[in-house]
Amino acid sequence: MSIKIYTDGACAGNPGPGGWAAIIIQKNKVEKLFGGEKMTTNNRMELMAVIKALEYYNLKIDEQLDFKHIKIFTDSTYVKEGITVWVNKWKKNNWKTSNKKDVKNKDLWEKLLKLTVSKKIDWIWVKGHSGDPMNDMADGLAKEATPI
Repeated sequence: MSIKIYTDGACAGNPGPGGWAAIIIQKNKVEKLFGGEKMTTNNRMELMAVIKALEYYNLKIDEQLDFKHIKIFTDSTYVKEGITVWVNKWKKNNWKTSNKKDVKNKDLWEKLLKLTVSKKIDWIWVKGHSGDPMNDMADGLAKEATPI
């Protein structure tokens, strides 16, 4: 059995006020999480959505059931490629990019890495604003959570 998590981030200006949202589907139960920050970036909000969902998941997991398999749906190439491809190179290069610059959002990447340990996660990219109902819902929640 798997858990599905749909995430999205939003930012009014970049940087500017931003919001994040996650929708967690476990069996037939749907949990909606969201929050915002007064000054942030879109990429930070995309990462926060996944982090908050996994933190919540860790608190709520039913130890009697095997929910080690998680499907995370994101419309952020930054999140998907970052966690599946780039992060291992960054760590190996002492958190430097291929251009020898410091990796942005290192604090969040490190937090995300800790949350993914010992979990089987399928990272699935979905095209944003393309009619996927759960992605659209996460997008709407992230925008609503953005402080004005």
